[in-house]
Amino acid sequence: MSKRTRATGLSLFSLIAILVLAFSMMSVQAQDATPVPTATPIIAELGTGGTHISFWNGLTGSDGVTLNDMLTQFAAENPDISVTVEIIAWGTLYQKLQTAFVAGTQPDMILLHASEIPQFGSYGVLRDLSDQYTSGGGWLPDDDISETTMSGMSWDGVTYGIPLDNHGRGLWINKDMFDAAGISTDPATAPTTYEGWVELFQKLTLDANGNNALSPDFDPENVVQWGFTVGEWPNVNFMAALAQNGGSFLSEDGTTVTVNSPEGIAALQQLVDLVYTYHVSPPAAGFDTWQGFGAGTVAVLPTGTWYRNQSLLQSDIPSMAWPNFQFGAQPATWFGTHTFMIPSSTEGEKLDAVLRMIQWVSENQVAWAASGQVPARLSAQAALDPENYPSNIILGQSFSAYGIQDPRTTVTQELLTLLDAGMQEALNGIKPADQALNDAAVLMQEALDRQ
Repeated sequence: MSKRTRATGLSLFSLIAILVLAFSMMSVQAQDATPVPTATPIIAELGTGGTHISFWNGLTGSDGVTLNDMLTQFAAENPDISVTVEIIAWGTLYQKLQTAFVAGTQPDMILLHASEIPQFGSYGVLRDLSDQYTSGGGWLPDDDISETTMSGMSWDGVTYGIPLDNHGRGLWINKDMFDAAGISTDPATAPTTYEGWVELFQKLTLDANGNNALSPDFDPENVVQWGFTVGEWPNVNFMAALAQNGGSFLSEDGTTVTVNSPEGIAALQQLVDLVYTYHVSPPAAGFDTWQGFGAGTVAVLPTGTWYRNQSLLQSDIPSMAWPNFQFGAQPATWFGTHTFMIPSSTEGEKLDAVLRMIQWVSENQVAWAASGQVPARLSAQAALDPENYPSNIILGQSFSAYGIQDPRTTVTQELLTLLDAGMQEALNGIKPADQALNDAAVLMQEALDRQ
């Protein structure tokens, strides 16, 4: 083992695993003809304390600003600690971390999605954080985190993460459009069947002559107001519909891709039919869903918790959040978790400072709601002001009750990249839903087998 290998605390197996995954990701990008991101990191120096820690995360939006504001307060209250925060676009961050672990230049702490825990946990480069939970003698009450959130914190029986938030999917509705169509804006009245949602979207889809999509005179070639959109991040729309229809992403033992099951094909067909059969959504390609909602041409926008701050800027659009659609027999919605992780190489005073900072942020999670995301701790969710944080509350409740996360594998990002290509083919009319899913599943299975 080389000196560099010993310095990073990595085994030869871990180094090989990281390199193999890196080459695999490069191969996927080449197949997808997507250039490797080269975004410039955003760096903030917080505090002047003598114990200095480095922190990488991918929060490039308003959530990054919110977290830096919180860390500025932490540094003021802990004058012995200083923090360098490096914000790197997610796609670049994953690759940079792999390289950094091999080179021994990894930061002292990181914030990733919970779906990355299997990958980095399998490398043997993360610290076991079970001792931070009360079940392991620590400060974080296990029962203050929902079961759906905790399901993403571990890999192979080891807890590697401390959750910051739940961020995930819901709906934003244009209240004026609902009123004009005679539809209640109370989320308790939302449909619970695919047919009910189709009818709702049809009532909200208008052509240039003012006819809705239920009218025999409706002109699908001249739509001026869409009831729904399938284009933004179709992977997570599909994963929700898949679970709602009783399907799964992987087999129970995690060895077989099952997105192209009859339930999966039915779920994708439901989304495709919204475009090509019912004409209540534009095709995925070439339509900016956020811009459409902001311009008043979309009635129901499926998007994430992060849209809260965007909607507040659009004061001319009276909007509110609803829980996610339900197209199958059971409710389901996708969510992820921004998760603190600590490299196993972080030790001594730096480790103590990192743990103090994570605990401080966790115990001040109510402030994190200003980012638009849902605090991970149930006590923080319960303390939110419903007047200021209605979307955080209503979507947070749905994540705890029936949220689903990304598949648990060491090649999750590769699987999602391949699935997305299939989604795009189906939702843009290039391939039938069954062919698109079957073709994607073949490539996904090859990636899964390689792990």
